[in-house]
Amino acid sequence: QVQLVESGGGLVQPGGSLRLSCAASGSISSINFMGWYRQAPGKERELVAVPTAGGATNYADSVKGRFTISRDNAKGTVYLQMNSLKPEDTAVYYCYAGAYGLSIHYWGQGTQVTVSS
Repeated sequence: QVQLVESGGGLVQPGGSLRLSCAASGSISSINFMGWYRQAPGKERELVAVPTAGGATNYADSVKGRFTISRDNAKGTVYLQMNSLKPEDTAVYYCYAGAYGLSIHYWGQGTQVTVSS
């Protein structure tokens, strides 16, 4: 089992920035990628940023150029730097971990991001 714990959410004004963190613990050798999804009220969960097996990163079109994913392998932590935040970025952000080619999926409990003036 892998446990994922997110942090860094909160309330921010439009145009502001936040950095989310997700720390993995447990059987982290069973996973080989970590990424981010989000779910806004009344909407389905959607991909925000997830690394591909080829080394690139899939970003949602709506966040390209504003959000950046990074990872500290030594700490088993993935980050999501979010800049130029918009009200439509308001959502619960979930950390996701898995293993390419295998049916292995883990989710964090989510962290709320609210963008409002």
